[in-house]
Amino acid sequence: MSTDTSAPALSEALAALRPMTLAEINSRAALVTRTCRKYLVPVTFADSLFAGAEERFGVLTIGGQQVFRYSSTYLDTPDLRTFHDHRRGRRVRFKARVRTYVDTGTRMFEVKLKGARGITDKTRIEYEGPPDRLTPLTRRFLDDTLLGYGMEPPDVLTASAVTDYRRATVVSFSGEERVTVDTDLVGYRNGWSVGMRPDMVLLEVKTRGGLTSTERRLHQHGFREVGFSKYGATVSVLEPRLRGNRWHRAMASCLDHQTPTTVPQARAGAGVALSV
Repeated sequence: MSTDTSAPALSEALAALRPMTLAEINSRAALVTRTCRKYLVPVTFADSLFAGAEERFGVLTIGGQQVFRYSSTYLDTPDLRTFHDHRRGRRVRFKARVRTYVDTGTRMFEVKLKGARGITDKTRIEYEGPPDRLTPLTRRFLDDTLLGYGMEPPDVLTASAVTDYRRATVVSFSGEERVTVDTDLVGYRNGWSVGMRPDMVLLEVKTRGGLTSTERRLHQHGFREVGFSKYGATVSVLEPRLRGNRWHRAMASCLDHQTPTTVPQARAGAGVALSV
């Protein structure tokens, strides 16, 4: 387990929430099949969003830690089928990734499925292989998942981008909503990186119903749902020949300029063909 202590401290409002185990969160609000809406807000507002909410919300806590490092390696076809399906707003689509929980060393292979009604269904298995490729086990899992969803599996998937970030997870005791608070987002592809501005926070509200209490408060302060994808934004910014118009406004409001880098994560996407 990592002993890194560089993660920023939670705001006082989040730190004041009751600690919750992962098992308790999953029992209250697993929300594997859900609607997910995203909001970009200033850090200063995010710090106050859960102020005084101790009787309604808890925060995921493991070993006394409440902010965790995530790393997601996205797997796509050589012509970036999943990127383009999302960019074009295709109603039925999928996304495949290997998610590493850096602080615990746990790794999962995940397939996110988007249906015609806008509902997201995520299925996953534990994974002990390298993050940038499929093993026979994950290949079978992907094929079975997509075929069961009525989709034809792709012949080839390769690592196309990596995103690293820090996350806190807040859950309502009622099970109505699960809110993730993401900071320090950095995307990598083909020798380049792009990061989220340090004064911005990405909130993802996951629910099975309509607007939640958190979203109503966001709306009261003038914040509306944004079209934003960590993977889509990374590829759009780091591949100038590709268009990311679906996320252009959100990208412009929260991302810094791209920079060259030699970190291992940036090897993803090298040599992948482009489809404009």
